[in-house]
Amino acid sequence: MEIKILNLVEGAREATGLTVIIDVFRAFSMECYAFAGGAERIYPVGAIEEAYKLGKAHPEYLLAGERNEQMPEGFHLGNSPMQVTATNVEGKSIIHTTSAGTQGLVNAVNADEVITGSFVNAGAIVEYIRMRSPRTVSLVGMGYSANYPVEEDVACAEYIANELRGIPNDFASMVNHIRHTSGARFFIEENQHFAPKEDFELCLNINRFNFVLKRYMENDRMVIKPVKTHADS
Repeated sequence: MEIKILNLVEGAREATGLTVIIDVFRAFSMECYAFAGGAERIYPVGAIEEAYKLGKAHPEYLLAGERNEQMPEGFHLGNSPMQVTATNVEGKSIIHTTSAGTQGLVNAVNADEVITGSFVNAGAIVEYIRMRSPRTVSLVGMGYSANYPVEEDVACAEYIANELRGIPNDFASMVNHIRHTSGARFFIEENQHFAPKEDFELCLNINRFNFVLKRYMENDRMVIKPVKTHADS
């Protein structure tokens, strides 16, 4: 199995084989919490104008996401796992647009198969990749606003690659490093209304979920749905 580690939109476009688009803070952690809360499906979109258009056509859908980390005007939810867990999303369809994660999904045009990546379901991702046994795995960290790589996405790619190669991971050290680098912003008082410290803990709750999130095309529209990899313990 060839494992490629790539970054940002360019990396998403280069990705081949089974591709994992990684956004730990916070898009693909938030999506896991949404499905755990009973959400039916998520429609990822790149352009915020497309999100508004789809929301207008389907007022029963929830609009979720961010620009500059903050919830856009007229949205029901931001990009916050804490906010999603405090909201009744059972049976709901969610339109999701972000500066990084969803940009990777829409740009992974050469991949054979696309799933999302985060620490909250990292074990399920590894299990799914082993089950699928692809010739090539592309791990794509989407970085901060898809502008530059960030520690949490780099660490998540490293974690998945190490697990696949049988190399031990020191997750506690990863968390400590993230806490004092890219994750430090979650502990700044003036950021709490859009980047609460609870999101840091929720996004780094390793292996909380036993499913992967897979990209499908449904009626010419991209959709994300969960795929369980093993039974509940």
